[in-house]
Amino acid sequence: MKLKICVAIALAAGMARAEDRPAKKPDSKKKSTPPAELTLPADAKMVEPGTYTFTDAQGKKWIYRKTPFGLARLEDKPAETKAAAPSTGPVTTATEDGDIVRFERPGPFGMYRWQKKKAELDDDERAALDRFRDKSAGSAKGKQE
Repeated sequence: MKLKICVAIALAAGMARAEDRPAKKPDSKKKSTPPAELTLPADAKMVEPGTYTFTDAQGKKWIYRKTPFGLARLEDKPAETKAAAPSTGPVTTATEDGDIVRFERPGPFGMYRWQKKKAELDDDERAALDRFRDKSAGSAKGKQE
């Protein structure tokens, strides 16, 4: 019973202290003005439905797009002219052993190795075998000279 009375007195004291504190004022620093609503310029030309282009007074080109969330504006930058070299993927090596061809190719978990009969090869495996033959013929010519 004494415990209940002590807890009740502690709660009453805590509530009295909370009432004595001044109310918190919202920080005026955190107030920010919302951005101005974006509107489509009158001189904008429609390129596709929902997509417009516009050149401003400074000479910058802009692309305006209508999205489900409103109008979006992007700067129209020229595409980079760097042509990426076509990746041929991992290089498969082939070795002939009579009627069987053995293949090796690097993979994310180590080397992949398999073998097939010459009659069962697919296009990629034939190309690997042709590269092997060309390479071995070129090295054989280099050794003879």
